[in-house]
Amino acid sequence: MKVTILGSGTSTGVPQIGCRCRVCTSADPRDKRLRCSAHIEEDDETAPDGVRRILMDCGPDFRQQMLGIDFQRLDAILITHEHYDHVGGLDDLRPFSLFGNVKVYAEPYCANHLIERIPYCFTPKDKRYPGVPSIDLEEIEPHEPFRIGKVEVLPLRVMHGKLPILGFRIGKLGYVTDMKTIPDEDRRLLQGVEQLVVNGLRHYDHPTHQTIEEAIEFSRSLGLPETYIIHMSHHIMPQAEEEAALPPHVHMAYDGLTFYI
Repeated sequence: MKVTILGSGTSTGVPQIGCRCRVCTSADPRDKRLRCSAHIEEDDETAPDGVRRILMDCGPDFRQQMLGIDFQRLDAILITHEHYDHVGGLDDLRPFSLFGNVKVYAEPYCANHLIERIPYCFTPKDKRYPGVPSIDLEEIEPHEPFRIGKVEVLPLRVMHGKLPILGFRIGKLGYVTDMKTIPDEDRRLLQGVEQLVVNGLRHYDHPTHQTIEEAIEFSRSLGLPETYIIHMSHHIMPQAEEEAALPPHVHMAYDGLTFYI
């Protein structure tokens, strides 16, 4: 499995407009963070070209992020929740309709929000405005695994403050963003993953997001070999300083980072 981090920043992105802090003015390209997303490629002989491609969320930077990825079929988009920084790019799926309908997976509450927000993408095919993206919206539930070809996906329940959202386990990969807390049952479902991508917003408390310290402790509690922190704001130190302060098995993700499982 190949995992590429397309965006590692929080909802405002980094640099934040108008800010002149050390992070926002950093010359290190790793301190330039688009909104959170990841691109996953997994071998699957049942796929047309032997590879399944899965996108984690589809935020407002989707178009820019995909300009750096080979233009190929997307087999699935997994939506964690309906906040704009995670779904604002769905309209930009238009070019991918060249390969056929794109399947977007979301739980019912989130799916209903998407239909209300961009209804023109979900009207019957014979009534759709020409050129809108061809999307098949598939409803999923936490703890009910499903398959994308031969790739098994297990949705997990995590809490974004008081809002229930989804995390995902795909084989030996765990992907969790915008989490503040997680039920014990779902914590156990992440045991055995080899690589975890998880949110850590900043170093001081936030009502709906983990701090970086909480993300480190979450990884430690699971005994995971490798963890990558995402969804960082500009209220941290520059990337090089943050990375140097982390335990050996925890890393600050950055846009364009690729790792393999």
